[in-house]
Amino acid sequence: AELPPPYTAIASPDASGVPVINCRVCQSLINLDGKLHQHVVKCTVCNEATPIKNPPSGKKYVRCQCNCLLICKDTSRKIGCPRPNCRRIITLGPVMLIPEEQPAQPALPVQPDGTRVVCGHCGNTFLWMELRFNTLAKCPHCKKISSVGSALPRRRCCAYITIGMICIFIGVGLTVGTQDFARRFHATYVSWAIAYLLGLICLIRACYWGAIKVSYPEHSFA
Repeated sequence: AELPPPYTAIASPDASGVPVINCRVCQSLINLDGKLHQHVVKCTVCNEATPIKNPPSGKKYVRCQCNCLLICKDTSRKIGCPRPNCRRIITLGPVMLIPEEQPAQPALPVQPDGTRVVCGHCGNTFLWMELRFNTLAKCPHCKKISSVGSALPRRRCCAYITIGMICIFIGVGLTVGTQDFARRFHATYVSWAIAYLLGLICLIRACYWGAIKVSYPEHSFA
């Protein structure tokens, strides 16, 4: 987020006497003829909104990084950008109490204590409050679990493959080495089954960690 633009009410009229103002995004001139009763006007070049009046009582302007101008309560601490291709969560600082005769000034946005993560399932960005990677996260948009960073699933997958292959080799060794003993004591078959079953479970878990979606951090904050 960035600071809302300064709220110059109306710019000087142009040569034709029509009041105009510069767009706060692309600096193009915006014709204010017939729009002076509005709080914001829309630029015809970049299609972004520019305020021409102070916000209504109890409200404030906040401009997202994608240049979307948002109007929210002056007591709001967190707001979300409504644009589908952005969906940023903007955390605002504490509200400053100012005299009524002064124009309302927005609080400075502060950096959240966390990491913006791009979901590996739906592609939306969400705020992950853990300050460490190699962990699992649940996306608030699609409600699906993914791994933040690829180190954790890669490490888990290798570990389960190793354990699974060891269990299978143990099972093969028991099968070959205790065939004669198993014909007399049928309980030996249970040890074979346990070794093969543990190996199969470990390989299934390895497949799970190998196929899990990975979400990558967009920005990180100290």
